[in-house]
Amino acid sequence: MATGYEPNIQGAIAALRDLMIANNVNLAREPYEPNYRGLVDAVIDLKEGFPTFAPAQVTFNAVAFENVNEGDALYMRTSDGKVGKASAADGTIENSFVIGFANISAITGESLQVAVAGLKDISGLDAGDLFFLSATTAGAITATPPSSAGQAVVRIGEAATATKLSIQIEPPVKLS
Repeated sequence: MATGYEPNIQGAIAALRDLMIANNVNLAREPYEPNYRGLVDAVIDLKEGFPTFAPAQVTFNAVAFENVNEGDALYMRTSDGKVGKASAADGTIENSFVIGFANISAITGESLQVAVAGLKDISGLDAGDLFFLSATTAGAITATPPSSAGQAVVRIGEAATATKLSIQIEPPVKLS
């Protein structure tokens, strides 16, 4: 079937090449011939080398006011902006306002990265379960929400898989 125009194979190859260079794709079959074979080679290089993108994670850096472990749920002190393990059990709302999760372990005074949105690697989850701030262990999460007076219910996310928590932090609700 005649289309009335010649395809711009060289232009298509140039566009693919620019896309691959911008994304650090290995141009294994370059130089590309200015014909259909060259176009196919460029498409194969793109398919084999295009990066897979991990879901984004929104983070910020903070300083720990106590020792924290990677994966701990954290709150930020209003007095100095430093972070520590959040708690649903101590009766104060400030300590139960989860701001995110420690991406690394840190000792008192060290800087660490806090994940506030996205996926967090945490083992021992059941996909689809909702998770809450623990009322028994500071910084821990649990599938069982707190239920006693004085405790805070803080939904912090949902298990996307057995090892990935989708961070979905909600404000605390203090039980009376």
